[in-house]
Amino acid sequence: MAGYDLVFVGTYGEPPSAARRGRGIHGFRFDPAGPRLVPASVAADIRNPSYIVCDAARGILYCVNEVADFGGRQGGSVSALRIDRASGALSALGAPQATGGADPCHLALAPDGRHALVANYTGGSVAVLPIDADGALLPARAVIRHAGAGPDPARQEGPHPHCVALDAAGRTALVADLGLDRIMVYAFDAATGLLAPDLRQPWIATAAGAGPRQAVFHPGGRFVYAVNELDSTVAAYRVDPRTGALGALQTLPALPRGFAGRNHCAELQVHPAGRFLYASNRGHDSVAVFALDPASGAMEARGHVASGGRTPRNFCLSPDGAFMAVANQDSDCVALFAIDPATGMPVPAGRAVEVGTPVCVRFF
Repeated sequence: MAGYDLVFVGTYGEPPSAARRGRGIHGFRFDPAGPRLVPASVAADIRNPSYIVCDAARGILYCVNEVADFGGRQGGSVSALRIDRASGALSALGAPQATGGADPCHLALAPDGRHALVANYTGGSVAVLPIDADGALLPARAVIRHAGAGPDPARQEGPHPHCVALDAAGRTALVADLGLDRIMVYAFDAATGLLAPDLRQPWIATAAGAGPRQAVFHPGGRFVYAVNELDSTVAAYRVDPRTGALGALQTLPALPRGFAGRNHCAELQVHPAGRFLYASNRGHDSVAVFALDPASGAMEARGHVASGGRTPRNFCLSPDGAFMAVANQDSDCVALFAIDPATGMPVPAGRAVEVGTPVCVRFF
């Protein structure tokens, strides 16, 4: 094995669900020889476990519970589940913890595994939850609230944090705020779990109405990339090696020339080798592929690959960069691709598996 043999899929849905089969968190055994996904487990008693991340070292899965209320209070929550490597089964680890805001939609773990950082889309805030030595979540220690609005009254009537991205050292946290057209820059204290605006550069603005949804650091730490949901573009930024400040480098369309339909971008990931960048298009129903110049950070459009279904909400690259799994939300399926190591292009591989309303997929 290449160090991963399980795949987990987070979904939308209130358990139990009769409308669409199989909501919850699904576990699959991954067979790279096929390649194929073989059903292994379902943890069905979790509300809207939409976005998930895995702590591979401790064998724990964390998921946001994307709801507008938690325990009768306004706001969502985060759950921790222990992974049984042999069976793929998930079991609750401690109690879910409130995120201090409604509809949490994204989750990131600090590199040392001691804190989880959560973006509350409707709540307009970012929460930091400590993690104890066993991997269980503790009550939120800090909640940072955004304020303001963007030019689109339908989607930017207020702040909508959609992503938290930490650098490899765990000292800088970027928050893509779709509602404000800003990538917020925070200093993160790994010892205390506290966030504070980086006074050297509290934020960097995107184009008006762009709607930044996801931001990712390049593996080398010298560049940051962001996908903009509302104007379907991908942007590149330089990271100043002395100050850590972001500087605009380049913006490219995520759609092919001539496409005139409705589209909203969603996921963004850099290949582990740092040579390629991928973004998903909901509407065009594709994954856009870009080559990256390792010296300048510049992007070069390489083409598009059909996502294998409708509305590719999220996708994930395997740790070695050999495979991609795509969650097609409105086709109730997860499609598999092999990554061509020379071109970076995803190539359809194996059969898609049925999962009701898949939202997020992770190799483990």
